[in-house]
Amino acid sequence: MYLTGAPATMPDLSCYTTNLLAYLTPDVPDIRRRLAQGVRLAVRVDLPPGELAFSHHPRVDTTEDGRELAYRAAADWPTARGALLDLLHREQRVLAVGNTRHLPWAPAHGQADAPHWLLIRDHRDGRWLLADHFTALTPFGDQDPYLGWVDDTELATALTPLPHPSQEVARRDELALGRQIPVPPAGQYRWLAWAPATDDGAAPGPGTWTLDLERSLARIADVLHDDSTALARYVDDLWAAARHHTYRLAFAVADGTLHPEPAAAASVAWGELPRTLRFAAQSAARGRPRPGVVDRCIEQLLTAQGALSANHPPKG
Repeated sequence: MYLTGAPATMPDLSCYTTNLLAYLTPDVPDIRRRLAQGVRLAVRVDLPPGELAFSHHPRVDTTEDGRELAYRAAADWPTARGALLDLLHREQRVLAVGNTRHLPWAPAHGQADAPHWLLIRDHRDGRWLLADHFTALTPFGDQDPYLGWVDDTELATALTPLPHPSQEVARRDELALGRQIPVPPAGQYRWLAWAPATDDGAAPGPGTWTLDLERSLARIADVLHDDSTALARYVDDLWAAARHHTYRLAFAVADGTLHPEPAAAASVAWGELPRTLRFAAQSAARGRPRPGVVDRCIEQLLTAQGALSANHPPKG
């Protein structure tokens, strides 16, 4: 059921970060600026051949009173329902993990399993108010923001756990908050709740990482060249990276710290990255790999990014 009032407008980011911002707004002052200034493309470089892990920003959920978010879970729906209801009464909102296959408003409804963060905003007369601020053109069609009431059965369905997440999906969940955190076992209902903050430093997680954009893109290009399955497995991660970097550029222009022209060129280059990778992945699946297309796209992105600092320094 769609309601007349839509959720508050949020930046065009990944489904994780879009609804994370909506959840954090009451607790983290100037959360949009904090995210924009922290956007990065950190890549782990010591994984086995063909494997990648990404961190799109440092943790932005740490509050001034020393809290941060952590996963919580339950193996069965009655336990999950009770915990969600208790948390909703305490916090007035819950950031929960849905499944796109079971979200009627999602383009992937009935077609593909994928974790999808959404907000539980209220509970009245046995019904739950859900809000999903995410908007995007996805491979399955247009996703629009959603606000609506569902009953217990519909909520349980919406939060259906992924049965067998792939390794890249599991890594996305571990790093969704910017730094690797424990994730409950697959097959459990999941949500996030406040916990005492841990002082783990700025590193995204165990292992060896590069936070340098050029080195990150070089590592990505190497993996895409060496593993024929990598394009299809990591295009969603690079789509998220493009959304985050486009947001960072737009924020900096609006803030007066970047000139519009080179920022616009870099934004276009970021937008081309996932489109080119999807095209290349589809072509490879038809037996026509196009490594040169991917190389040129990454080179153009690096050129556009270099122009931001080399020829058009920030204002002031």
